[in-house]
Amino acid sequence: MTSPTRGGRRVAMMMMRMMTTHPSTTLTRATTTTAHCLSLSRSFRSHNNNNRFYSAGNVGGGKGGDDQQQDVVVIGGGPGGYVGAIKAAQLGMKVTCVEKRATLGGTCLNVGCIPSKALLNASHKYEEAKHGMEKHGISVGGDVTIDVSKMMAQKMKSVGGLTKGIEGLFKKNKVNHVVGFGSLVDKNTVEVTKEDGTKETISTKNIVLATGSEPAKLNGVDVDEKTVVTSTGALELEKVPETMVVIGGGVIGLELGSVWSRLGAKVTVVEFAKVIGGNMDNQIRTTFQRALKKQKIDFKMETAVKKSRENARRENRVDHRESEHERRVENDRGRRVGEHGEKTVHGKSRIGETRDQNG
Repeated sequence: MTSPTRGGRRVAMMMMRMMTTHPSTTLTRATTTTAHCLSLSRSFRSHNNNNRFYSAGNVGGGKGGDDQQQDVVVIGGGPGGYVGAIKAAQLGMKVTCVEKRATLGGTCLNVGCIPSKALLNASHKYEEAKHGMEKHGISVGGDVTIDVSKMMAQKMKSVGGLTKGIEGLFKKNKVNHVVGFGSLVDKNTVEVTKEDGTKETISTKNIVLATGSEPAKLNGVDVDEKTVVTSTGALELEKVPETMVVIGGGVIGLELGSVWSRLGAKVTVVEFAKVIGGNMDNQIRTTFQRALKKQKIDFKMETAVKKSRENARRENRVDHRESEHERRVENDRGRRVGEHGEKTVHGKSRIGETRDQNG
């Protein structure tokens, strides 16, 4: 991925290069549920590739769908959904992408990969200025200080540039963009509920579900996105907390724990497993944890969290098997694909969809 500070033009060029490859190479990298209600591969082959820019009707800005039947409706505008929508349009299909957020890009661009990398970059610069430059003979006059509000503003500027880049790709490839919550009426009909409560029905030959993931819940830990936060809340804190507990040693929690540790928080990671990083390569895992320990992040491995609770001083206590900590809590138990599928897409049962053990 290009640096988020490069802006929308760079990502637009990169994404167009990606379109020349088979879309599945990109889809497999996205945290999306992608299901075909009808075979898209057969539909792709049936269209003449010379008709690459066949108009899909009203384009962009969430102005609504085409009155004519669409070839494909994609529910979800994340890395799986928007790439699939653009590729289908390039193959000559009439495509509508339904996304509940006002901006495209899904979790990755809006509240995931891109904003977290922006904060990692900012926190690295701060740590380097505060601790790493003096040995090179570079002195900073006075104390190095943090303005969290400016840091967050720069993060949002990076996010905005990339999401606008995807909007540009939609317009260029004539993908119709509808803003709203998509529900399945049947295998050929999608109902979209807009923010103002109005509804729109789109008729289509094929439906792609690319609805992404949501933070997993943990019994005994009630998230309020203020003092007990998911990864989304951890990207939007208004000040540096004195202490932070990260529940779960996955890549998301470790990344954000590293951000706030660099900025001055005392971070403790509580992980149930023996190792961090899930299925990460062992050598990488070891090197990564060694680097995090140098940042003075504390690890409590093979430790189960029982609950979090607020004390009289409005501090959160995380009770686990060995001891108690008074900390701001970030719940990084991970992300999962919808709860029984009904939180991300309504009406799946109407089309007879079946699910495997992974959802």
